[in-house]
Amino acid sequence: MKRFLLFFAWLWLMAPIFAEAQQVRVLSEDVEFKGDLGATQRKTIILQNEADQSKTYILKNINGNVGSSQKVKICIGEQCFDPKKDLAKIKLQLGASEILTDMYLDFELGIAEARGSFDLTFVNENNLRDVFVVEARYEVDDPSLKVDEFDYKDIVLSDVYPNPSVRIAQFDYEFKNKSAKARIAINSFIGNPVAEYELDPERSTLAIPVADYNPGIYFYTLFLDNQNIVTKKLVVKK
Repeated sequence: MKRFLLFFAWLWLMAPIFAEAQQVRVLSEDVEFKGDLGATQRKTIILQNEADQSKTYILKNINGNVGSSQKVKICIGEQCFDPKKDLAKIKLQLGASEILTDMYLDFELGIAEARGSFDLTFVNENNLRDVFVVEARYEVDDPSLKVDEFDYKDIVLSDVYPNPSVRIAQFDYEFKNKSAKARIAINSFIGNPVAEYELDPERSTLAIPVADYNPGIYFYTLFLDNQNIVTKKLVVKK
């Protein structure tokens, strides 16, 4: 009985701390930079403030292994920052229940083959216990040592990842002919249209939210100038 009372008292004392648990969810899954030497890629970081009040977060630190020839920048809207030099300038303002979609990571893959990972820790400027972490990894390949099976006439397109997907399904791409019209169409297993996305030649990543999809098998098709180029499978899980 005494132990039970002590345990109950401990829970009561810790309740304020538990109530201040992380309230920002990182919706972007498997932030991965994968490409050839010398390339630069941009990934969208989608964040959701699950609190009923606005919050401001600052970048506390960047941890992990970023090679000497790799560079990472954090972009918020049109402003980009070097986290190693501009740590104190990087702030995120999230409104109550807001989903933030204009934060990006720009990553220069460098001049040497490498693999590694890093993470960015953000802390609430008014509550140091309120933190969230954005995790990322990278893989740099020498193009002379591989063959890209997704290298089409007007565009280079990665396979969808992660696959299976839970919240976000993502494609990496690069236009070789920026006047070409490219789009990705998503269809259900029985062929019903689900969604369609036009690829922006000024970007290199397409992030598709699939959290509201029913779990199961879908198919995505790449169209170039309204011509069906390739169809592949996408699996959605809960």
